[in-house]
Amino acid sequence: MTEFVLVPGLFTGPRVWRATAELLTARGANTHIVDLGPAADLETHIARVVETVDAIGAAAGERDIVLVGHDYGMHPAVGAADRRANRVARIVYVDTAPAQDGAPALTSLANHEVRERLTAAGDRTGELPPPTRKEWQHWGSTAGLSDDDLDLLTASATAQPLGTLVQPLRLTGGPDPLPSTAVLCTESGATIAAVRMLMNFGDPVLKALARPDVTFFELPTGHWPMLSCPGELADVLLAAAAGEGTGLMTPEEEPEHPGYMRPFLFDVPHIPRERHGTIDLYVPEGVEAAPRPAIVFVHGGPVPAGVRPTPRDWTTFVSYGRYAADRGVIGVTLDHALHDVSAYPTAAGDLAAAVAQVRADPRVDAERIALWFFSGSGPMTAPWLSEPPTWLRCLAACYPIMSPLPGWGVNDPRFRPAEVVARGSDVPFVLVRAGLETSAIAATVAEFVTAAEAGGAPLEVLDVPDGHHGFEGLDHTDDARRAVREAMGRVLERLGRG
Repeated sequence: MTEFVLVPGLFTGPRVWRATAELLTARGANTHIVDLGPAADLETHIARVVETVDAIGAAAGERDIVLVGHDYGMHPAVGAADRRANRVARIVYVDTAPAQDGAPALTSLANHEVRERLTAAGDRTGELPPPTRKEWQHWGSTAGLSDDDLDLLTASATAQPLGTLVQPLRLTGGPDPLPSTAVLCTESGATIAAVRMLMNFGDPVLKALARPDVTFFELPTGHWPMLSCPGELADVLLAAAAGEGTGLMTPEEEPEHPGYMRPFLFDVPHIPRERHGTIDLYVPEGVEAAPRPAIVFVHGGPVPAGVRPTPRDWTTFVSYGRYAADRGVIGVTLDHALHDVSAYPTAAGDLAAAVAQVRADPRVDAERIALWFFSGSGPMTAPWLSEPPTWLRCLAACYPIMSPLPGWGVNDPRFRPAEVVARGSDVPFVLVRAGLETSAIAATVAEFVTAAEAGGAPLEVLDVPDGHHGFEGLDHTDDARRAVREAMGRVLERLGRG
């Protein structure tokens, strides 16, 4: 018989787990909800989970124990599993990143603005006040929660002692890592495909999870599935306890190249690049006769800082640069510092500096510039929509994320394009949508399109119905080729090169 130990997350207590626990019990499992309660530090919370594990052993002998942690609750759960590795069969992460030895829970706090403020202040005492009813959205996606659910969250919320967030997790390190399962909530923006992409970037933490005993599940809901879909969560937990789920990737399944390094949609001429600091130029023949317009291609992210090759050397962006040059304009690619979801201001500064450098090149017609964004760089369109310079002739975007995703905890109003276009914008915008986009990303695009229509913004939408996020390396279909060629044509028209 499986014994589930359920550990609540930030600001929450046993009450949020009750419906899921009752369903697990009805299906033949034993459930134990840990009441972490007030505590001075993380070690106290770990000790309370250990007490629960020990009590199970004393009362029922040796049984399979599955430790389940939700966001912050993952840290005391992992700490307890380390202390009682011989008693724990599996660890289940519910909509949270892996807890790492030596790292405090503060480093994975969902609300990046609060995280940065607490890090800067260096506080180790006191408490983090619980969210108001309207503030839960800053700590994760509230998709799927009813009004009653939000009332329950708010009524039962408790302050989080800062000591539990800033004390590093210390693990003794067993001989082998324990089997684990991650339950990803897709409305938070977490998907198995996204995790695989980050693994392909070379993230050592995620590469370490590409083991047969590590599995993944997706739930189409927000950050609190124990409230929004307790039945589905109970099903997933039972399946996880049985070792079911999807692996990150087996050696047989691993592709020769990740999507962004696979061949482009169509052949483009081999036009050499010129490297100038953090930017590359693809210059068409005959540019000496007259300056040419330029298209700056802005990669998405977050892309971890240590990824090699960097985005401007990815096949996708090299091909876009060459394609632009083949069409008679100067193609520009760059590396910017969107290494974390909180780094939009830094990345936006990198882009502005790169554009200034491009416009200063005598071969560039400084009055005819277009910016073309991809994926996670979508929020960076907002400053250009808000205060467009006269030389900015067009914006374009492929499968963009048009606002920070709910699970990112990023609330910076400077990077919300929908709010800008709703007030009206005159900048032409060419948007290429992927029909098989994840629901969380598609929602940001739908919000932007609706706002643009309401504000009368000059938006042109091209669809790739069977296209995935990053379709250039994944979906070599006629629709995908048509969309990219048509998008390029419309941008060139705005630049006066159609």
